[in-house]
Amino acid sequence: MKKYILPICAGIALAFTANQTADAASHSHTVQKGDTLYQLGQQYSVTVESIKELNNKETSALQVGETLSLPAAITTEERELLSRLVHAEAQGEPYAGKVAVATVVLNRVDHPEFPDTIKEVINEIGPSGHYAFSPVQNGMINQQADDEAKQAVQEAIAFQSDSQGSIYFYNPEIATNHWIGTQTETVRIGKHVFAK
Repeated sequence: MKKYILPICAGIALAFTANQTADAASHSHTVQKGDTLYQLGQQYSVTVESIKELNNKETSALQVGETLSLPAAITTEERELLSRLVHAEAQGEPYAGKVAVATVVLNRVDHPEFPDTIKEVINEIGPSGHYAFSPVQNGMINQQADDEAKQAVQEAIAFQSDSQGSIYFYNPEIATNHWIGTQTETVRIGKHVFAK
């Protein structure tokens, strides 16, 4: 019996590792009739801009039969965490506001002043000792995300390049840190002000 334990454990570890890395692996896609960059971005959890950049495309035009290289996708774990944050931060806000909240996190990942992963951005603790996002501090991030929050995350991933560069958002009615009000406002959606 003992001689089987090591191979079984190794097999389980290999299966778990393969499952985790499959999400992050690069892919290719052969364009079919009706495919759009937006649809491919949602399908593979990558941005339209990253597909265009990787394939040296200046336009969104696709040719049936064309093979596109696809960048590494955002993992299932990261999408779920981001969806829970969007649900907690933007519950009751318009759909566009939910997309904008998700986009702020994605913009921070790409910004040199913030951590490099979705998980690190969401769990970042600022110089004041507080979490960057209050749902992490108060535990609301542990609530299940609804379908609208999940869809907003997918849309933000696909169209991140269409954002206005927002890396902050706040509700001016309840914000206690007034520094945020000194940043350049990009848009107001619902009760949130987005800024960079």
